[in-house]
Amino acid sequence: MRRITCVVLFIATTNAIYGQGNTIHQHLVWYGLFSTLHLNEKWYLQKEFQERHFVGPAAQHQLLTGSHLHRVSGKSGWETSAGISLSLQSPNDPNASERLTVPELRPHIEFANKHKWGKVTIDHRYRAEARFFHKTNATRTALEDGLGFGNFRFRYRLQATIPLYQIGENRYWKFKVSDEIHLNAANRISKNIFEQNRIYGGFGYDIFQNLSVEVGFLNLYQQRPTGDFFNRNILRLTAFHKMSLIKKNG
Repeated sequence: MRRITCVVLFIATTNAIYGQGNTIHQHLVWYGLFSTLHLNEKWYLQKEFQERHFVGPAAQHQLLTGSHLHRVSGKSGWETSAGISLSLQSPNDPNASERLTVPELRPHIEFANKHKWGKVTIDHRYRAEARFFHKTNATRTALEDGLGFGNFRFRYRLQATIPLYQIGENRYWKFKVSDEIHLNAANRISKNIFEQNRIYGGFGYDIFQNLSVEVGFLNLYQQRPTGDFFNRNILRLTAFHKMSLIKKNG
């Protein structure tokens, strides 16, 4: 009951922020590939690649790639990880005439916990990341030398994965739902301490034991430094691939 109460309060608090300030509505498609290499029973390496673009009109928005190393802590359900991501950020306006792409580096640390609630897997993820942006000129029309620290960002995601139908050994149709909040922290942050909230729901299918696909809908509500908001409706298409260096007995 305590966990259910926390979930309700979490969602209610983030949704209470919605509707304040001017809101810009946008539509996007995100494509993702997550590849996992299990090194042994306690360690695995994950590589991710994501392409994000606007629709109506079609325009590049972001290219994101990253790697992170995870350590699983036995049967406790906890794991820790550290990694770094590279973001190539295009303008937030798909109609912008100036299309400068700004690189950003994001080193991060992460703690995650998974536990069963009946047949449902509940996943809590806590991530802290630092954001370093490539310097630009005053009009943001050209890149300059060097990186500059932007801010810290703290993320919490609550996710539930529900098996719907078993189609083979360790293969399922499943439904996934999640809510993730992002908070900014830095001296320069004033109007957007709340940075964004992501609500997601999607269906997954295990093609093989080591390959699955997922299609879902993501609503991203983001506060800009000006105090205004983006409300983004996103079609998300994702593939998950697993490999292993662990030798099977027999």
